[in-house]
Amino acid sequence: MKIGTNEIVLLGTAMPPELPPGSHVMTATIELPPGDPGTPPHRHSGPVFGYMLEGEMIFELEGEPERVVKAGEAFWEPGGDVIHYQAANNLPDRVTKFLVVMVCAPGREMLVLVSPEELEQRKNRRSPQPN
Repeated sequence: MKIGTNEIVLLGTAMPPELPPGSHVMTATIELPPGDPGTPPHRHSGPVFGYMLEGEMIFELEGEPERVVKAGEAFWEPGGDVIHYQAANNLPDRVTKFLVVMVCAPGREMLVLVSPEELEQRKNRRSPQPN
């Protein structure tokens, strides 16, 4: 797609939920050392949009199979009640780096870890794991 003389490359589209008044947005880069498992299972209070700058990430959301997101690819998650199981560096010998734009619902934490008890209660919502 072109806008004027600029070439625009569409990386993805998403229909995020309606944002409540008072939400705020955070933009950050995250760097994972080689082989790093990333943050333990968690959820975000609002949607998260990301872009892989370097490396590869194993990405897994509740109800979806894990997949590998590579440099130059975009990803997103809806936030809310959906558990984010993995955002791990898939490379044993290189750093993985990505950019995220996170929407935070008013009066809520941006990221909340999920307890082992809740993971056990919701295990039927997780896609089968590769052996």
